[in-house]
Amino acid sequence: MENDNLKFKKKFIELEDGGGGEKSSKLISEIRKFFLVSKKWENTKDDGAVYDLGKEKLVFTTDAFIVDPIFFPGGDIGKIAICGTINDLSVMGALPIGISLSVVIEEGFPLEDLKKIMQSIGKISKETGVPIVTGDTKVTEKGKIDKIEITTSGVGLAKKVIENGGAKVGDVIIASGNLGEHAVALLASRFNYRTKIKSDCQPVTAEIQSILPYLTSCKDPTRGGVAAVLNEMAEKSKMRFVLEENNLPFAKETVALSGLLGIDKFSFPSEGRFVATVAKKDSNKVIEILRKFNREAKITGVVSKGNGVWLKTKLGSEKKIEVPKGKLIPRIC
Repeated sequence: MENDNLKFKKKFIELEDGGGGEKSSKLISEIRKFFLVSKKWENTKDDGAVYDLGKEKLVFTTDAFIVDPIFFPGGDIGKIAICGTINDLSVMGALPIGISLSVVIEEGFPLEDLKKIMQSIGKISKETGVPIVTGDTKVTEKGKIDKIEITTSGVGLAKKVIENGGAKVGDVIIASGNLGEHAVALLASRFNYRTKIKSDCQPVTAEIQSILPYLTSCKDPTRGGVAAVLNEMAEKSKMRFVLEENNLPFAKETVALSGLLGIDKFSFPSEGRFVATVAKKDSNKVIEILRKFNREAKITGVVSKGNGVWLKTKLGSEKKIEVPKGKLIPRIC
């Protein structure tokens, strides 16, 4: 093969290579060089790959989940697995039609815990009408993995595919609700920090479908948080994204935990929220619709000519929001 002589630029994988920031992007780019490129599949650098069926588009996505702790306020590894895959399809405008479920279980894992995880998956499947249609189960020796790992893949059908690089000058940036609360729930559990916040983990299909005609771009801020996602959207759109400090979509407890742990709140992931751009003329209508699902939905910024993601402070100055670098929060999703 022509790619047999390709080599990685370093010898060993580091923890931050999987954090969703700059190093993750570089690793994925290196891995992609080994693979066959097919012109039949489009959007292969978005949340899902797209195959043209004629009147509709098939959207295909996959994700692996290694969450710590596996049970957290507002959910568990099973809920996040099915919601994560449903949402990756949904933010591209697709209606999910089937999910595959692959589970690797450590020897000695409690059957009662496995039951709870499967019940979580089943509950979301029934509520959304998205069936689990195929899968696989493996058991490995004790100590070979940490408790349980889940991989889900999904397919959906879209009449209109939403790309994450379609923002235009004059668009406004919208958050579907307060961001980063999945990270807060997991970190609070790890560090015994008392908070009322629960993970924002939930399907977003109904929300997306209700505003689909108005969207110019859309993405869910999972690994790397809104900092990684908005930088990707700005780069692909070849636009400048400016957030207003007065309209930041973070709860007070999220800001407090960010300061306490010294972790940038913009890198906190969510698992049941999305950020999107819409034309200014449609923004009030979109917010009105979204607030039927989440009263915290809000306009957070604007799109203009230029590049990068910037924060306009209360004093009027601008501060650049960089793609997350260094050691981000591991095993968050």
